[in-house]
Amino acid sequence: MTDIVDRSTRSKMMASIKGKNTAPERFVQAELERRHMSFEAHSVELPGKPDVILPLYQVALFVNGCFWHRHQGCFYATTPASQKTFWQEKLGENVERDVRKRAELEALGWRVIVVWECGVKHCPDQFEEVVEAIEGELTLTEWPEKPPRVRE
Repeated sequence: MTDIVDRSTRSKMMASIKGKNTAPERFVQAELERRHMSFEAHSVELPGKPDVILPLYQVALFVNGCFWHRHQGCFYATTPASQKTFWQEKLGENVERDVRKRAELEALGWRVIVVWECGVKHCPDQFEEVVEAIEGELTLTEWPEKPPRVRE
């Protein structure tokens, strides 16, 4: 399948996709603020530059887009029909980097939790699970543990 827009337009569209302060990140930050939990955003000192760190709890949060980080089984983790090989390599590299950075953080003593975009979108009322994991009351490596919407 060919792209419906020309190469220049597609390039501009892709360049406009933000990597910081996305709506899901703002949701997570607002929920933490509402609970008076002290955090830092976009820590450049740590491997992988976590979206949110909570030094008091030694927790690093990555707020990941399901498409860009290949949320396993998620409806939103699709592969574009055009330039399939390019996208498979690009998105595969993202996943490999995520695994490496998580291991580096854990080696430094940080607990890592991935908050998936689909969870923020479809079950924000269950974010308390993430808070419980941050506080150590629940063992959680990613939220939601299963995508709320799956591809048939």
